[in-house]
Amino acid sequence: MIQVKTAEEIELMRESALVVSKTLGMLAKEIKPGANPLKLDKMAEEFIREQGAVPGFLGMYDFPNTLNWSPNAQVVHGIPGNEPLKDGDIISVDCGAVKNGFHGDHAYTFEVGEVAEETKKLLKVTKESLYIGIREFKLGNRVGDVGYAIQKYTEDHGYGVVRELVGHGLGRELHEDPQMPNYGKRGRGKKFVDGMVVAIEPMINMGTKRIKQLRDGWTILTADGKPSAHFEHDVALIDGKPELLSTFQYIYEALGITSDEEDEFRSKKLVL
Repeated sequence: MIQVKTAEEIELMRESALVVSKTLGMLAKEIKPGANPLKLDKMAEEFIREQGAVPGFLGMYDFPNTLNWSPNAQVVHGIPGNEPLKDGDIISVDCGAVKNGFHGDHAYTFEVGEVAEETKKLLKVTKESLYIGIREFKLGNRVGDVGYAIQKYTEDHGYGVVRELVGHGLGRELHEDPQMPNYGKRGRGKKFVDGMVVAIEPMINMGTKRIKQLRDGWTILTADGKPSAHFEHDVALIDGKPELLSTFQYIYEALGITSDEEDEFRSKKLVL
């Protein structure tokens, strides 16, 4: 059953989402060749706690860390280790935090040093598909409309859309109804209603859509060893339109990037 949120609850969820946004912004300054993933994981945990929140993933389903740390061909749910980042890597960092009883959960795929052009294109298209999907999260539409939009855009570029892992509703629980696949048919699935909050998160592979899992029981990789990209936002449905609760602007500020990509999904200007 979809858990509809009040306006007050949505504002509390915005606080939770922004804890994650600020954490990803802090990490953006540290993600570079030679960086130690376990050290960054500990920094993220401390940063989240300093904001009056607790890590959302640490201990969830017995996950051992604060961050899902998934480089290169790892799709999601990677476990941070001691192997340093290398020039040319990409790294999906998925982070969660709980504040005021509500979860924030979003992700960004970072470039490490100089990345191959074909990999840069994968990241660009995947992030574009996130906003294309968010645009379809509106009153009158259904789950399938979001999935269809993401699937068509990414498959038109020749990429594989992961089927086994999907976005989800978000609230007092990390995973709530409805599931939000990155594929689907228009007009199918649960109907969107005001007060819904969802995490929309395209997971797009350069090659095959097929995946496999490591023996650690967590790490998901592409079946062909080609790179995968992952971007995620928390979004509320307010007055029939999508409203971003999370932001990449802290990341962009750290990296010196100027972007207006989020503006159409905000009812008021974000003050960093």
